[in-house]
Amino acid sequence: MYQSDVEAANALQQKYKALKNEIARIIVGQQEVVEGSLISILCNGHSLLVGVPGLAKTLLVNTIAQVLDLGFKRIQFTPDLMPSDITGAEILDEHRNFKFIKGPLFSNIILADEINRTPPKTQAALLEAMQERQVTIGGQVHLLPAPFFVLATQNPIEQEGTYPLPEAQLDRFMFNIWLDYPSFEEELNVVKNTTTDQKVQLNKIMSGEEIMYFQHLVRRVPVPDNVMEYAVGLVHRTRPNQQGSDLARNYISWGAGPRASQNLIMASKCYALLHGKYSPDIEDVKAVALPILRHRVVRNYKAEAEGLNIEEIISRLL
Repeated sequence: MYQSDVEAANALQQKYKALKNEIARIIVGQQEVVEGSLISILCNGHSLLVGVPGLAKTLLVNTIAQVLDLGFKRIQFTPDLMPSDITGAEILDEHRNFKFIKGPLFSNIILADEINRTPPKTQAALLEAMQERQVTIGGQVHLLPAPFFVLATQNPIEQEGTYPLPEAQLDRFMFNIWLDYPSFEEELNVVKNTTTDQKVQLNKIMSGEEIMYFQHLVRRVPVPDNVMEYAVGLVHRTRPNQQGSDLARNYISWGAGPRASQNLIMASKCYALLHGKYSPDIEDVKAVALPILRHRVVRNYKAEAEGLNIEEIISRLL
């Protein structure tokens, strides 16, 4: 597709700028959220978007699917949703043979809307899909289309009638991205843009084949030993054991696992490429650390009693 990796890296940087500009025609502000979502896609990872209602989480995922020219399915997670409702099920056809009917999971981008509203049984049905890119029904393995991403949303306010995501599932999300309220100017723009009769037609910026090509390019990015050691050392400092930091022993009950180290390196490679560098440095690791570690580190009662949140603990570790 490109003559060299350097040429491909330069092309990716231009594509990224075009993607951001196109998404900005619909989504006002939320630069870090857009960047995090695109990095997770280019790293073949999944993202969990956490924010109060009305911050355009669903609209953002829909917009990303449109500009990437990918198949898109939205699954509204509810307490009565069954695993077969998302993976699909086997039915008897008119010839009395079992036939597999694909569920909405068989698409490129899956919006798992309000993922914490459904019971663990259905949440677990996503685990195999997210990790192995396949589902097993009646002993038969069905491969999911490539590329495949889960972008899940969660509402942090109402916890009544919700089922918190188990740690194993949270760990499958590369990023935990928090959405904040827009600034006064941004909200003014949102109101101006959404209360008229004008419809925005989005352009397709990147195809599924290009995404998969750039995913391989990200994996080929070289990482200096000191950057690799910094990323692994950072994850080790989150663990309240003998090798961890004093901060971890005082304020953390569970630290991040090896998947966090892998994600830090992958995300810093991609972050470096998108910002015009051919290899990541320690600053790139720091830039992606918060959304990667935020959902993998569990505070203890002492941190809660002293009002220390996860963000503060991670920023101290950095």
